[in-house]
Amino acid sequence: MSKPRSLQQGVFTLSLDLELIWGTVDLLGAEGFRRRCEIEREVIIERLLELLAEFEISATWCVVGHLFLDRCYRENGSKHPEIVRPHHAWRRNDWFADDPDGTEADAPLFLGRSLVEKIRNCPVPQEIGSHSFSHVIFGDAGCSRATARSEIEACVRCSAEIGVTLRSFAFPRNQVGHLAVLAEHGFRCFRGPEPRWYDQPGLPGVLRRIGHLWDVVTISEPPVVLPRRTEEGLLDIPGSMVYLPMHGVRRLIPVSWRVRRALKGLEAAVGKRRIFHLWAHPTSLADEPEAMLEGLRQILERVQSLRHQGVLRVAPMGDLAGLGERPTRQRAT
Repeated sequence: MSKPRSLQQGVFTLSLDLELIWGTVDLLGAEGFRRRCEIEREVIIERLLELLAEFEISATWCVVGHLFLDRCYRENGSKHPEIVRPHHAWRRNDWFADDPDGTEADAPLFLGRSLVEKIRNCPVPQEIGSHSFSHVIFGDAGCSRATARSEIEACVRCSAEIGVTLRSFAFPRNQVGHLAVLAEHGFRCFRGPEPRWYDQPGLPGVLRRIGHLWDVVTISEPPVVLPRRTEEGLLDIPGSMVYLPMHGVRRLIPVSWRVRRALKGLEAAVGKRRIFHLWAHPTSLADEPEAMLEGLRQILERVQSLRHQGVLRVAPMGDLAGLGERPTRQRAT
């Protein structure tokens, strides 16, 4: 991979992974996180769009392709026979076993065309990208090239039906894989994993979690990044910081700590002329939504201030796809 030596100015990029129940159904079933997903659908999406419009922020919404549909029924007794099933070790039954028949009104956590249209109708233009068709884990050994291709083809087909061209991609659970398949289908960029100091080969998972917790409780400066061009011609725009949810043990972390870390990231992006790439799942705002939305408001207020000073550019992922040099290949001798 190669990367540019510097950017002309700091950049703020916000990507949002819109998946509703698809993000957890393979782990927890259709009832897992149901209430959070209902709040996401009923409250969070609208409030997020209001914030983005107020501060004139164009974000990248990476949408699970199944949410482009407004209805879904079995064909000859099978759901989505066009999708080559993954063989993830943790999923014993059919990948679409929980996918119900019906319309968006019948299955609002599995279908979401009205939400996609709401995003498209935001007064400030938003980019709509992809988060796979059904949240298959591309970087897992159980996802074959055929599975990845069938997922991407389904995404492209469903989005085209409503006039959306997909250019940006966020990998489910941030596990990168099958970049060539993305390139073949017109994608230009993706969100790569955060460059975290504790992600070292061979380091046990428990130590990585401790490292992550250390960064959070010490309110350390998150990494600011430069885009990297892959051999497939895609631009890797790594994440800088996830806007952590408030469920489980994370509830003990004050929202103000999230905000302070993000503000450090913005200042670093300006000072180092790099990208501060904040990302989140809208579902993550469903616990303590008022506090979480207020925290995001404070971050966007600072973004607006820095932009008005002329030291920070705001851009969705797709607008950054022209950055980065192509890697040079050595000629055979």
